[in-house]
Amino acid sequence: MTQPARQLFGFDTVFDDAGAVAYQAPQRKKSWTPEEVEQIRQVAFAEGERSAIAQAEAVAADALADIARAARSAMSALAAVAHDHRTGSAELAMAAARRIADAALTRFPDAPVSAALEALAREVEAQPRLTVRVAAGLEERVQAALDQTAIAIGFQGQITARPDATLPLAAFVLDWGDGKAAFDPLAAAERVAAALDAALAAEGLHAEPLIPASEADHG
Repeated sequence: MTQPARQLFGFDTVFDDAGAVAYQAPQRKKSWTPEEVEQIRQVAFAEGERSAIAQAEAVAADALADIARAARSAMSALAAVAHDHRTGSAELAMAAARRIADAALTRFPDAPVSAALEALAREVEAQPRLTVRVAAGLEERVQAALDQTAIAIGFQGQITARPDATLPLAAFVLDWGDGKAAFDPLAAAERVAAALDAALAAEGLHAEPLIPASEADHG
């Protein structure tokens, strides 16, 4: 004869000293109505949906952070490229200007001293004598050019052009006793290049953007 299965003593009920029930574990329900099943299903689905949304939001936040870091890195690289472009453009413009200036001074080496005499017309008008030192071999050409300039500005004094082997082409030293003016195209080019280098160094990567903000906003 089959013996009925024994049920071991459980600790799901606790009595106090007076014998009253102090705690009794809730009985697990073994069957549910269709309505209860549907309610449990809806609760579980909502919890799963909230969990999926939270995970998706976390992934999206991480992706946005990665995009922000990449954008900052790209902007830094773009600023460096823009600065290099400005520097290269400035250097190219300087080289072109130097070539043009050299060609012009080679063709018209007397132009700088003639322009200086015109600019100093009021200052030297009362001087009886002007002495001009120029590159060797150019004294006759410069003398002729200054004589014409003197007539044009009404200078009545004497002008004497003298050769100076230490002066480069188109350079001059104009002396009128009370003052002096000088021009050296090589030194002038070096000063311009130094000023440009200083400006680019001071600008660094803080120059205006290549695309103005107003255009970028409407892009």
